[in-house]
Amino acid sequence: MHTLYDSDTYSVTHMLANAVAADVPDQELKDGEQLLIVPQLARHGFEIVDKRSGKEVYLDGSWAELFQQHIAAWQLKTPTQEEVEDTLERYAELAQNPVVIH
Repeated sequence: MHTLYDSDTYSVTHMLANAVAADVPDQELKDGEQLLIVPQLARHGFEIVDKRSGKEVYLDGSWAELFQQHIAAWQLKTPTQEEVEDTLERYAELAQNPVVIH
């Protein structure tokens, strides 16, 4: 999990699909070795929190890919804070889930 953006109005977190440790007896592994199981459908997503409304939206699948394209474009040409906030505002319109614990 990586926080990509945090302002007074929005927070954007990149959620990564993580490998999990396999249940393998210690005697079968070398010293300090750990067997990891990588998810077959490793998916990532983005959580956008609208701090003004107290709601969040989680983007995955094609929505996450579209948002990733915005991030890639921002890396090529650094946007102003206003441009970033305008883009986040459009995605935040999808937010239906209240932020309970964050």
